[in-house]
Amino acid sequence: MSAAVTEDMVRVPGGAFLMGCETFYPEEAPVRQVRVDPFWIDAVPVTNQHFARFVAETGHVTLAEIAPDPKDYPGIRPELIAPGSLVFEPSAGPVDLSGLSWWDFRLGANWRQPLGPASTIAGMEDHPVVHIAHADAEAYARWAGKALPSEAEWEFAARGGLDGADYAWGDELAPEGRMLANYWQGPFPHGNTLEDGWLRTSPVRSYPANGYGLFDMIANVWEWTDDWFSQPRVERKRGGSCCIPANPRGGSRGGSIVRKDASRIPRKVLKGGSHLCAASYCQRYRPAARYAQPIDTTTCHVGFRCVVRG
Repeated sequence: MSAAVTEDMVRVPGGAFLMGCETFYPEEAPVRQVRVDPFWIDAVPVTNQHFARFVAETGHVTLAEIAPDPKDYPGIRPELIAPGSLVFEPSAGPVDLSGLSWWDFRLGANWRQPLGPASTIAGMEDHPVVHIAHADAEAYARWAGKALPSEAEWEFAARGGLDGADYAWGDELAPEGRMLANYWQGPFPHGNTLEDGWLRTSPVRSYPANGYGLFDMIANVWEWTDDWFSQPRVERKRGGSCCIPANPRGGSRGGSIVRKDASRIPRKVLKGGSHLCAASYCQRYRPAARYAQPIDTTTCHVGFRCVVRG
């Protein structure tokens, strides 16, 4: 392993920890003890500057820059058969939170133009790259000589040695009123009070590092892992005695698909929450939080970081 590959990465010691949570959302339970081997992980999410270098060297075209094939999406509206991605737009006032009215599939939105054709990433070189599909993240990782983390690796790193704590810095979201991550303050999706200073993404390293020296593990942008989404389980040895699983992985590709989904798109696990997570809506700005994201879905609040094992 060359020093160039692990530049701007942090060595995480590995070990056993309590994975999951039983006090927030059901998909995080049960709490179970697992173990991961030591690994290296990017100190920050992949930024626009990092991704631009990758694209310049490889010519990679992201999924958001390619028109969807109608054969893959039964019933798709003709006007949506064009390159684009999901962009968050604050509502004018309170809305039904059971819907997703704040999302706009915007034609022309992609990593270079995160809010659509009239936008740019100029001046945002140190912000996390967004509008990235899982395949785009995989392609970058291969180019960099790295890999995407497993869910267990990601969560172990995010905890920074604070085993069992709700947040990456302890059990209080904003100790003494301090903003320790870029998440939504105020009523969602219309009343962000901007106590942290940001409506959308923020530059990496804007907030303190966790106990392992890692930045932005919590909020700012969700991050892809390489695990297929499944309900967590506790593994047991023969005879019923509990064991500590080593380097656990998620479920199967087929098992991650929602059966009623006509397009049958498999889902990977996202971790960490984003700048759109709020106490009033989505309290997923925590190491244990997880979300099932279809591998073809790109948005303005999903990015990634990489690992090197060994």
